[in-house]
Amino acid sequence: MQCALVYDFDGTLAKGNCAEHGLMPTLGLSDTSKFWSEVHRKNQERDGDEILTYLGELALRAWEVEKRSELTPERLQAHGKSIPLFPGVENWFDAINRFAREQGIALSHYIVSSGLEEMIRGTSVAEHFRKIFGCRYHYDEDSGFAKWPSVGIDYTTKTQYLFRINKGIENSWDNKKVNEYIEPQNRPFPFDRMIYFGDGDTDIPAMKMVKAQGGCSIAVFDGEKWTESRTQEKIEKLISEDRASYVVPGDYTVGSQLDVTVKGILRLYARKYQ
Repeated sequence: MQCALVYDFDGTLAKGNCAEHGLMPTLGLSDTSKFWSEVHRKNQERDGDEILTYLGELALRAWEVEKRSELTPERLQAHGKSIPLFPGVENWFDAINRFAREQGIALSHYIVSSGLEEMIRGTSVAEHFRKIFGCRYHYDEDSGFAKWPSVGIDYTTKTQYLFRINKGIENSWDNKKVNEYIEPQNRPFPFDRMIYFGDGDTDIPAMKMVKAQGGCSIAVFDGEKWTESRTQEKIEKLISEDRASYVVPGDYTVGSQLDVTVKGILRLYARKYQ
């Protein structure tokens, strides 16, 4: 039996927003709260998409400070090495794969993130993902510099990528195939054998959809920020609006609440579907 574990990245596997680590400091954006406030303001003024606005503002900043090479895939991957992961993440994939095999389950891990795909590829855990779906730039063939965003993944777009995973489509371009009807039982990764991990507003539609389709959604929070009212309000909202199946701290070590919860879900899937 096959199951898919699908993760958001920023705030779910890693602390904070991935672009804030390495990339933004190199571009001279030390005040990240000011940067995000400007993105939000300009997005409202333009009546635009916030993810595309933030990607555009990063590219504009790289141009202004004459560091356009920092947005090349090679440099983004180098910046990705500086992203701090939550405890236990580096050993999580091998450990949970072993447990799943003992239950007769073959796991496939995916990323669906509004973060920069190339930065995620630069992390120490990138090799564990069957596919990383994230935001990307299109590059000029001559200079190699970023020209414009080629993929922008926001809160509703994430549900599209869940359908791509559900149907075994591992690209961003094939719109015809993603809209073709396939009997649910013939899909490689049925939603009721899927677990979605997310932490925030961009994950709400995806969490709700997976849960409504019979799978499980797990809300992950930074344990170091639990006392902050913003964190507690966000978790309370996810529960009260029936978005999350479970809520756990971002600790992926063996024996943690997250580890035990996921193992319980996998045992449930094994009992129901084998």
